[in-house]
Amino acid sequence: MTQQSADSPVPRRPAPPTGWRRNVARFPVHMFRAGLGPLFRGRLLLLVHTGRTSGQPRRTAVEVVESATVDGRRSWTVASGYGSAADWYRNLLRTPQATVQIGRRFHAVTAAELSAGEGGELMVRYAPRHPRVARRLCSYLGFTVDGSAEGYRSVGESIPFVRLTEGAPARRGDR
Repeated sequence: MTQQSADSPVPRRPAPPTGWRRNVARFPVHMFRAGLGPLFRGRLLLLVHTGRTSGQPRRTAVEVVESATVDGRRSWTVASGYGSAADWYRNLLRTPQATVQIGRRFHAVTAAELSAGEGGELMVRYAPRHPRVARRLCSYLGFTVDGSAEGYRSVGESIPFVRLTEGAPARRGDR
C-alpha cells in the first residue's frame, strides 16, 4: 500500500464507516423517519433513491451544500464526500429519479451530476457560509486548504456534486 503525500492533488478518501460508526452515521436517517427532520433546519435532507442492483428503495441523509429556486423549481445541491464510489451517488447515476425529504415535506427530484468547475465554484461559495465545517470536511477528506478561494475551488473540483431538481410545477390547467 502506497502512502500519499500531504500535498497530493487527489488525497485518499476515508473508507465509508462500518460497524458502530455506520450506525452513528445513519442516525439522521432514523430521525427523519421518526418525523424529526425539521430539527436539521434544511442543512440535511433525506434522499430516497433506487438501489442500482436490488431496485429497492434506499435512504441516505446528506448535507445540503446549496439550495435555490430557478423558474419556480426548487433544487438542492449535495456532495459525495466519499467520492464517486459512494453507493447513493452511483445509484443516482443509474436512476436519477428520486425523492428528497426536507423537514417533513417530500419532493420528487431528478439528479444531475455537476461539472468539476461547478463543484469548485460551489465550494468557494460554501466555505465562507460554513467556515469551520468546510475546514473540517476538507481535513477529514485528506485535503489541505489554506482558507483561500483558490484552495476551496481546488477541493471542490475533485468532489462529485449532484443537483437534485424538483419536478416541473403543475400548471393551473393540469390539476
